[in-house]
Formats: sequence, structure tokens, C-alpha cells
Amino acid sequence: MPTKSSFIDPSEITPEHIYRQRHTIMGTYSRRDFLKTAGALGAGALLAAACSSDETEPAPLTAPAVVEAENLNTFEQITNYNNYYEFTTDKEGVARLAKDFQTSPWQVEVYGLVDKPKTFAIEDLLSKFPQEERIYRLRCVEGWSMVIPWQGFPLGALLNDVQPQPSAKYVRFETIQAPEQMPGQKSAFYPWPYQEGLRLDEAMHDLTILATGLYGKPMPNQNGSPLRLVVPWKYGFKSLKAIVKIELVADQPETFWNTIAPNEYGFYSNVNPEVPHPRWSQSTERRIGESGRRKTLMFNGYAEQVAYLYEGMDLSVDY
Repeated sequence: MPTKSSFIDPSEITPEHIYRQRHTIMGTYSRRDFLKTAGALGAGALLAAACSSDETEPAPLTAPAVVEAENLNTFEQITNYNNYYEFTTDKEGVARLAKDFQTSPWQVEVYGLVDKPKTFAIEDLLSKFPQEERIYRLRCVEGWSMVIPWQGFPLGALLNDVQPQPSAKYVRFETIQAPEQMPGQKSAFYPWPYQEGLRLDEAMHDLTILATGLYGKPMPNQNGSPLRLVVPWKYGFKSLKAIVKIELVADQPETFWNTIAPNEYGFYSNVNPEVPHPRWSQSTERRIGESGRRKTLMFNGYAEQVAYLYEGMDLSVDY
């Protein structure tokens, strides 16, 4: 289980060039763990690693539950290469168009098959649920990937707060519809607003988070400010942005891409190198910032944590 941490004060944020030396990817190592480890190693060791001029990879920080370490993508890469069709289909144009998107005031309605439906202001979510760091791989269905240090909190904590009823089997998410601010929503081709869904056990899994920031900073508009879903073992389009509604329902909900092309984008959309997209292979991926390609990992590398959720299912059919 990830170690809980309080909201990260800006004074605690590790400079990016140190932060990116080595980090765990599996969601089991919080920023507080990192800071404790850094203190144990001593400032001199960290400074030496940060200032080294050779190209050898620094030794990994010793820390509990470190499963694998990979280089983080830079803040610039993460915030300037985005899929966000509400603004544009041009990945490199999202940041410019989203620059003035208004995210305050902001409310999230949580309702449906729950005993205690509530509407939260974003400030309520930040104060009520302790923010933690989760460093996850992000794998896009298009075949590219990143490693991103998110801040946020487990979705399960929010769902427990509203008390799901026994009849609740799925969670439906809905993004804001604001065509006056989001020019992409003026397109009649897409079924706005953007909707997504998870099975309730997927939503309650500890790896599933509602993200409120990245690299220790508030979530940039182009990455889904002020609140986005992150489900690291699924293709990135499942992690919808700018959430305003979370509804617990009995039946599998419709989703944005499954509605548009059900033969290409299944409800589950788990990362699976053995199931190709109808128009390209999913066996390899291109990590942004790297040359060449790397092998795609089953469940994006989180099989040990999540494979049990799909026991008895044919993942070539329930894709």
C-alpha cells in the first residue's frame, strides 16, 4: 500500500534535476519516502549524483518497495504533448489552447447508487483527502508512453466517503462540457461530453487515483486541471480529464471511444501487447524523449497488482 503523505508544500519540492535521478514506477513509494531516503543518503551524495558530468546511470536510491526504476519524463515533455480532444486533435497545440481555461470555481458531483451523495468543491477534495505522490507509466493507445509523477489521492477513498450501495457495479465519469472554452467540443462528430467508466472493483483498486497535480505543482490545464482520473494499467484515454461528475451505476456505462468505434476501443482497454489495435500493433511503444521502441508490458507493467481482477476473462474478447 502506498505511504500516505500530507499535501506537498512548495518548499519541499525536490528540484527536477534531482527528482528525476531515480524513482519507483509502481505506485508504492511516496514523496515522503523519497525525502526520508534522500536524508539518509545525505545531501552530498545527492549533489554528487545531480552534478555528475558522465553519462553513466546513477545508482538507484535505496527505498522500500522499489520494484523498477525508469527515467521520468520532463515537465516540458509531459505538458507539451497531450491528447485532449476537447481542445484540439493536435497534441502540440493543446497547451496553447488550454492556457486560459477556467478551473475555478469547480465542483464535482458524486451521486447515483450511493447512500451519501455529495458535491465537492475542488478545495474540499484537496483538504479532505491526503495528497500523495504516485509515479506511474502512462501508455497511450496510439503506441507512445511517458513516466509521470502525479499528485492525487485514491479514488476509492472518495467512493468510500459516499458509501456505495450493494447494487452499484460500475462507476461512470463525465468531463465538463464548455464549448465556449473548449473549441474541440464544437465538433459534432464526437459524442460530447466525454464519458468513461470502470468496473467498481477497478475503481476501488489502490492504484486508481484522482490526480490533482504533477511534479509537485497544481495540475496544468492541458493535463486535465483541476481533476483527472489516472488508471495506470489501462490505455491513457480511459483517464479522462476535467471531471465534473462521478456516478455509481448498476450497468456498464457507455464510454466516449467505445461509442465512436467499439471494434477498436473496448470498455476495459487494458494495456495488452498481445491484442493489436485493428490498425497497428501494440507489442511495442515509443517512450517520449527516447529513440527507438521498447516492448509493451502486460497491464503496462502492473500485472502483479491487477491481473487478479480479470481472472477467468478472455482478454482477447473483453479487451
